[in-house]
Amino acid sequence: MANVEDNNTPDRSGVSSAGTIDRETRGERSGGLKARPREGDDQLDPAEFARLLDIYDSSFRNIAEGEVVKGTVLKVNPSEVIVDVGYKSEGMIQISEFLDENGDVTVQPGDIVDVLLERTEDREGYVVLSREKAEKMKIWDEVEKAYAERKVVIGRVIERIKGGLAVDIGVRAFLPGSQIDVRPVRNLDALRGQELRMRVIKVNKKRGNIVLSRKALLEEENAEKKKHTLETLAEGTVIKGVVKNITDYGAFIDLGGIDGLLHITDMSWGRVGHPSEIFKVNDEIAVIVLKYDAATERVSLGHKQLITDPWANVMERYPVGGRAIGKVVSLTDYGAFVELEAGVEGLIHVSEMSWSKRVKHPSKILNVGDSVDAMVLGVDPTARRISLGLKQVETNPWHDLAGKYPVGSKLTGKVRNLTEFGAFVEVEDDIDGLIHISDMSWSKRIKHPSEVLKKGDVVEAMVLNIDAENQRLSLGLKQLATDIWDDFFSRHHVGDTIEGKVVRMTNFGAFVELDEGIEGLIHVSEFDDSPAAGKEGKIELVVGETYPMKIIKVAPAERKIGLSIRALKSDEFRADWETYQEGEGSGAATLGDHFRNR
Repeated sequence: MANVEDNNTPDRSGVSSAGTIDRETRGERSGGLKARPREGDDQLDPAEFARLLDIYDSSFRNIAEGEVVKGTVLKVNPSEVIVDVGYKSEGMIQISEFLDENGDVTVQPGDIVDVLLERTEDREGYVVLSREKAEKMKIWDEVEKAYAERKVVIGRVIERIKGGLAVDIGVRAFLPGSQIDVRPVRNLDALRGQELRMRVIKVNKKRGNIVLSRKALLEEENAEKKKHTLETLAEGTVIKGVVKNITDYGAFIDLGGIDGLLHITDMSWGRVGHPSEIFKVNDEIAVIVLKYDAATERVSLGHKQLITDPWANVMERYPVGGRAIGKVVSLTDYGAFVELEAGVEGLIHVSEMSWSKRVKHPSKILNVGDSVDAMVLGVDPTARRISLGLKQVETNPWHDLAGKYPVGSKLTGKVRNLTEFGAFVEVEDDIDGLIHISDMSWSKRIKHPSEVLKKGDVVEAMVLNIDAENQRLSLGLKQLATDIWDDFFSRHHVGDTIEGKVVRMTNFGAFVELDEGIEGLIHVSEFDDSPAAGKEGKIELVVGETYPMKIIKVAPAERKIGLSIRALKSDEFRADWETYQEGEGSGAATLGDHFRNR
């Protein structure tokens, strides 16, 4: 059957296409026995024919149904493949069992293939064969052998199913979720299509059940790796590992059967928002053992320690007073952090961002990602701090202010804001001057600046003082008007008699209005102390009443005036005394009584 020509292939009954028995073939299979020649088949003796037919049948292989045998591919047709297994007739197998993943036929005439004999003959006389089932039978044998001998099997994950994964190891097998890894696996779908090494932990050929475990194999491998790792593990040792898992606070590194923690703070000298910014799962990295506890088998690892600390010689690279260029990496309420290089950051405090602007938040000036040129104000390598200034690289407009607006000069500005103590006037862009409430009027007692000014008013004021270092500009409004105090002091002097209205009383005296906006003080010691003045010898002054009094003291610089009623009475006494000396008797007697009473 193996060496048969295509145009005269024996049929399923062993009869040639001409309808006669292939005697030569039968003779070869019977050990060289040949039938006696006859002139025709109808002349052959029936007994002899039966004997020859038995010889022909016995020349074929003794094959049982359900057996896997080897066969030779005779012919490949578009829909089936003809295979000779050494039986009385050939077998025919669907072409689909010989196609690869791309749909190409994987056999050709003459190839030897394993097939399963399902039945010795179908309705058409062909042997019923199956290559697919033969392959599965072989795989089942291999699986049972792997289970018995604890061998490793390799399979590809097909899909996620209830309780675990379906895996193709030649036949469909089950990998429980608890047996996938030594640690719980959250995303099983991510394993689809991957090839895994596993052990067979349960097999039932009759039911078609195969249970696999990757965890068991990993535990065995890890135990061996762990033994070797622990023998060489020590603090200060540099070792290579594989990133096994990433968390918010760090990464777990597989050192070989034992995991170590690489904390986020030990990953880089620079700023690290999340470990995933530097490492990815399955990355192979070099780490140094920072701490190893043999009792708990806990290992702390470092990665940044493998390179020189950039703060070691930071003062040489960033001297105070020098310029530095960096990138804004973070903004806070109090300033902006600028990365000068990997692992070295400086802070621009909000107060160091502008000479003139009132910066409420750094975001008004800078944005994350901006490149900035700043001046180094201070360096503290121990505390790992560098103070930077943004405004220091620009000219301070306050230093030029005195030249533009000397003290005593006038300027015009717009009222930007009102407070309880004064009004802020915008002199230039981002430069404000303050008109204090006490510098708004000479005469009026102002309780709130809104009584004189409103927000948005354009006012003319006098420059009273400039403090460039503290960035303060003092302005005055009343200084542009006539000083009523100067006018008063030019018209009144010590010793002058004047009338005044009592406006308020205190425990130390009485305040008296002498003119509009001008007040003086009568101290309690300067009240009238004549016998008619009251129980204590002092006159009882009434608020709102007007009294004559004498100026006994002036202080123009402090705008204070001292008054006295008692001094006025003394002047009256002197006048009476002078009259007495001139010899007016009745007047002298009266004056003497008055003198004795005093």
